[in-house]
Amino acid sequence: MAPSATTPEKSLAPIDPQVLALRKVLTSESAPLAHRFRALFSLKHLASLSPPTPQTRPAIDAIAAAFTSPSALLKHELAYCLGQSRNDAAVPYLRTVLEDRKEDAMCRHEAAEALGALGDQDSLSLLRGMRDDAQELDVVRETCEIAVERIEWEHGVTRKDEQLKQSDFASIDPAPPLPQASSKPAIPELQKTLLDTSLPLFQRYRAMFALRNLSSPPDLPTAVPAVQALASGFQDPSALFRHEIAFVFGQLSHPASIPSLTETLSNTKEASMVRHEAAEALGSLGDEEGVEETLKKFLDDPEQVVRDSVIVALDMAEFEKNGETEYAIIPEAGLVDV
Repeated sequence: MAPSATTPEKSLAPIDPQVLALRKVLTSESAPLAHRFRALFSLKHLASLSPPTPQTRPAIDAIAAAFTSPSALLKHELAYCLGQSRNDAAVPYLRTVLEDRKEDAMCRHEAAEALGALGDQDSLSLLRGMRDDAQELDVVRETCEIAVERIEWEHGVTRKDEQLKQSDFASIDPAPPLPQASSKPAIPELQKTLLDTSLPLFQRYRAMFALRNLSSPPDLPTAVPAVQALASGFQDPSALFRHEIAFVFGQLSHPASIPSLTETLSNTKEASMVRHEAAEALGSLGDEEGVEETLKKFLDDPEQVVRDSVIVALDMAEFEKNGETEYAIIPEAGLVDV
């Protein structure tokens, strides 16, 4: 039977012991959240292998199995990882999450974004319908708008004519960077596009990722001005937009972003999806002075997703300080037992 949005097709292949061990950790509500995140990123690695291996499909199924968790933070990260897998086997799972109006909005947004990352043309009708649904939540509508534009861009003819700066990042982004009009980076022009709320979100996202690329590596002469331009996006009226700024700062791990991230996390009136992303971005800067102390102040935050994000961020900070090469668990004898 072909997979559908409500009954994703199950893998018929025998499940590899490594995948089973990771799945056990990921789906265990008694396992520490930080441990589950590390298991997730190991599964993401296996799910993204190209060409696929016998572990690939079981890894996708293992990631999706954790959608039963009550943790919105974990479930939103599951959707993100499925979107980064470059594997269409993830599509039915993501559609199911997106269509479930009882699901947390943060998870549904991430599922829509993941469908865009996968470039799934068969999901365009679903995405357009939610984009145009006045009863739908803003964060979901806006994400569907961007996902539609991304899929149309990916499969369009104009893409071939664009000269895009090679990114330092392996992620599939919600939007490609704007092409450079000249050899000289124009940060003020990009910032103007970034902040212009009369423009389509997709175009503004493209400016955002162009500024990100001008911020890496961190010793580029454009890096600090580009980070400062990105930080101005925290004043945008869209929570989705602000959350993406924080996500980009997490990718960059640039010390110049610490003041704006700290301010965002500290603002208890800010949307929890933005504060959570700011916390995780600070976790990527955990080897910088004062960051761990800042994060620890929010371990008892009233918002569950913020508390959970701080736990994960502190684990990431420990990873940064220890100089580990990969934020993941690669199971060895007994390593993933819970």
